[in-house]
Amino acid sequence: MRGGFILLVEDNHDDEVLALRALERAGVSVEVVVTRDGAEALDYLFGAGGYAGRDTGVRPHVVLMDLQLPKVDGLEVLRRLRADERTRTLPVVILSTSDERQDITASYNLGANSYIRKPVGFGQLSDVLQQLVLYWTQLNAPPC
Repeated sequence: MRGGFILLVEDNHDDEVLALRALERAGVSVEVVVTRDGAEALDYLFGAGGYAGRDTGVRPHVVLMDLQLPKVDGLEVLRRLRADERTRTLPVVILSTSDERQDITASYNLGANSYIRKPVGFGQLSDVLQQLVLYWTQLNAPPC
């Protein structure tokens, strides 16, 4: 079942605020749910911990996730998502400041749908997020 929201996994408060402002500026009218570390993201997606009882059949259009996360890093989150039948096909876009070849390769090897280097400027970030959201919420045909 498709949801009507985006899951943003971002531990840096300033980057979170910038992303939310960029989405607002881009005119994106999709709800954004924010989790601030890898463990919280997993709890949210699997309906565990503080999210016990959440209807996990309602999935985000896409997960936008940083790699450098506290508690459980982004690569481990991705590994766990791809290992579970319930989340194996959930679209995950890595949105990171890292341009290290090993991070990019590891992300794709673990099943990331896309790897995007965070733009430096606010205007560029806004443009990138607008295009991402348009693609994943309007153009992409999700698996059943």
